[in-house]
Parts: sequence; structure tokens; C-alpha cells
Amino acid sequence: MVRLQKFLSSAGVCSRRQGEEYIKKGYVKVNGEVVIELGTKVDPTRDRIEIDRELIKEAQNRVYIVLNKPEGYVTSCKQPEDKIVLDLIDIPERIFPVGRLDKASTGLLILTNDGLLHHRISHPSHDHEKEYEVVLAKPIPNGALKKMEKGLPMMSTKTRSAKIEKISPTRFRIVLREGKNKQIRRMVRKVGNRVIRLKRIRISNIRLATLAEGQWRYLTEKEKKGLINML
Repeated sequence: MVRLQKFLSSAGVCSRRQGEEYIKKGYVKVNGEVVIELGTKVDPTRDRIEIDRELIKEAQNRVYIVLNKPEGYVTSCKQPEDKIVLDLIDIPERIFPVGRLDKASTGLLILTNDGLLHHRISHPSHDHEKEYEVVLAKPIPNGALKKMEKGLPMMSTKTRSAKIEKISPTRFRIVLREGKNKQIRRMVRKVGNRVIRLKRIRISNIRLATLAEGQWRYLTEKEKKGLINML
């Protein structure tokens, strides 16, 4: 028998301290019952432990990969008659992409077999930053960038505020805490311009850095620890 928060940490779900917060907030169930007592002990081989309806199992061979996605590849595990990102990675484990990059976009994509990590990064309620470099068809006025920063009407709602750094008249970096379908391309169209290149360079603490297009690597232990501690 082990303490519940220690099990969550050893399973790679989160840090032990964050596990305590999940328990106190009532996010964790053991055998179908919400548990809020920090001293609760569980038997990982017999008890059913869930967070946000996601079944948590003892850590096995979890895989975490960063890919620099090239243009023309679909972010999917299966897409008839299209090249998919899994075509670029030859490993025995079954993995899946976290979030999406549209076919025309390039840059950082995380792939894993850790279902909870996928949920935590992908879900907009968790506020993970995603940073992009954008190249435009024509110069963009500072006023248009300010509108994008403050938020624009889109898909029956409004985009959340963003951070934007202008690099040149036709280039900028943008940091989002959400991920609506083709959000940056739609935002740019709303201010009268067009994206010609879009590249993601960061997700949370994971940076693309010098990884070549079409290449991939495993996350370092420091990156994995940092990412898990943010969940």
C-alpha cells in the first residue's frame, strides 16, 4: 500500500505536491469514490484510480517525443491517402500526437503514449502556453496586432488575450493559451492579412530549438520533469 499522492507521482501523472492539490480539490477517485484525504493509501495492483475520468496505471514504458513537423503531414494516427506524422517516427511503442498542427503548418509536436499528459496539455482549461512564429503575405499595422492581442470574435465566442512580439513588418511571434481550429490563420484573416508560414516553436517548457525539420528526439529527463510539474 502506498500513499495516493506518491502513486500519482510515481505513475508520471504529476509531482507529489500537485497530486496533493488534485486530491484536495476532489479530482481523484479510488474505486469510483472521490477521495480528499491526503493520508489515503492505495494498492496500485488492485484499486482503480482515476483523475478526470482518466484511468491511471502504474508507470510502464512511457514514451515522450518531440517532432519538428514538416509541411504536408497530417497530425493524425491514420489518414487514408495522406502522409501522417507517425510516418516520421520508427519506434515499437504505439504513440499519438498531443494536440494538432494543421497540414500546412510546421514545428513542434509532442507525441506520447501517456493519455493523461495528452489531456492536460490539450485541454484549454489548463492554460499551457504555445508559442508560434508567423510570416505574413504583407506588412501588418501595429493596430492590427493590438486587436489580436486583446482578442477577436471567433466561432461564436472570443479569443483569449495573447502575447505578440513584432519581429519585422511581415513577421511576429505569438503566445496563446488556447487552441481553436486554425486559430492564428483565422485571426490574421480577421485583420485583413494572410499567413504564408506558421511554425510552432514552444509548448509550455518544451522548445523546438535547433531540431531539424522532419527530425525527432526523446524528451530529456529535465524536460519531462518540468512538464509533469506544470500539470
